[in-house]
Amino acid sequence: MAPRLSACIITYNEERNIRACLESLRWADEIVVVDSGSEDRTREIAREWTDRVIENPWPGHIQQKNTAVDEARGDWILSLDADERCSTELAEGIRKVVGATDDGFAAYEVPRRLHYMGKWLRFGGWSPEYKVRLFKKGKARWGGVNPHDRVEAAGPVGRLEGSLLHYSYLDLADQLRQTLSFTGISATELYERGHRASLMDLSVRPFWAFVQRYLMRWGILDGVPGLMMAANHSFCVFLKYARLWEMERSGRRTSSGEDHSGDGGAR
Repeated sequence: MAPRLSACIITYNEERNIRACLESLRWADEIVVVDSGSEDRTREIAREWTDRVIENPWPGHIQQKNTAVDEARGDWILSLDADERCSTELAEGIRKVVGATDDGFAAYEVPRRLHYMGKWLRFGGWSPEYKVRLFKKGKARWGGVNPHDRVEAAGPVGRLEGSLLHYSYLDLADQLRQTLSFTGISATELYERGHRASLMDLSVRPFWAFVQRYLMRWGILDGVPGLMMAANHSFCVFLKYARLWEMERSGRRTSSGEDHSGDGGAR
């Protein structure tokens, strides 16, 4: 009998995260891990939990997540990043959906909560952040623009309770590394679509991004972590357009130092 639910994860050098992620999915009928050439123990650890560990050269976030979907044999797909955990409450809700008769929904979004600098953020638009992660195979695919992937469903989308727990960054150095990686990818995508950086992009957009997250969405109530998260968000916006401006002057793509894991943390 084919598995009812396949949990899918893409990985690259995720030995510090992958065990806890897979342990939170031990109830799934099938676990599929698609790895893009990890140089640490990621694949070795993953094989302790599943024999469906597939190596695939990195084609991009959207393409790699769709590779995992294509490899899955279940009727339902649950997609997680390696730095995420499925809470007990969310797992119970998913099992009810998968075991029930057809309710007409093609996919479900789940509330993702962000753990940042030792604190579960509550404000700033970071928590809860609703993400479509559970969907019927054949009724949804990963789309969007790299690295900002999203599930695009061909039908109604429901909402589940319980939390998807997101452990975003190891420390500030890790956050900076991911920021450099993802802004490089974003700048390249903009450049290839013909966008060009303006003075407003470099000045007003970053300032407004900070105001939105820190003041308008009450990130200030999360204390120092809320300030740091809003400041990093503003810096991400600035760096994306700064690197686009740099590409315009040089006539070539920027070096992204591309990160192959998940969706790159909170953005």
